[in-house]
Amino acid sequence: MNRHQFLKSSAISGLAAASFPLLSFKPQEDPQLDKKIVQEFVGKSHSDINKVKELLEEYPTLLNAAHDWKYGDFETGLGAASHVGYKETVHFFLENGAQANIFTACVLGEIDVVKAMLTAFPKTIHAKGPHGFTLLHHAQKGGDEALEVKEYLMSLGAKKTMVKLY
Repeated sequence: MNRHQFLKSSAISGLAAASFPLLSFKPQEDPQLDKKIVQEFVGKSHSDINKVKELLEEYPTLLNAAHDWKYGDFETGLGAASHVGYKETVHFFLENGAQANIFTACVLGEIDVVKAMLTAFPKTIHAKGPHGFTLLHHAQKGGDEALEVKEYLMSLGAKKTMVKLY
């Protein structure tokens, strides 16, 4: 083999070896939850704890999944149960490790949590929850258990229970 053939064969071998890793790695598409299942789960979280439990058993990652109703109006199962005051489902979600937030604290009457959050982040008083429901709305849905939270929010100037999202 002469020098020219050696260099040519070395270059081809080098390119083949360098491109081998590219050939061995295929892009992996991680499976996502079916959007229809997420929508059903979030929808049922407003009123049907039995269906929620059934879906969560089959798809455990639904616990914190959010559905976009439209224009960025995101809602989780916990958010759905919270804004309708469905406390049985709210507690079920929390017992299973759902990501709690200030809206959940309002519906459950967790005054210390609400005060701490609003002290740290005062503009949160104007936060828009799913469908534009406010903190005050959630406190009202909490009933007697959340009366202290409702009064506290009103003392800070909260008046609206819903704001337009779009």
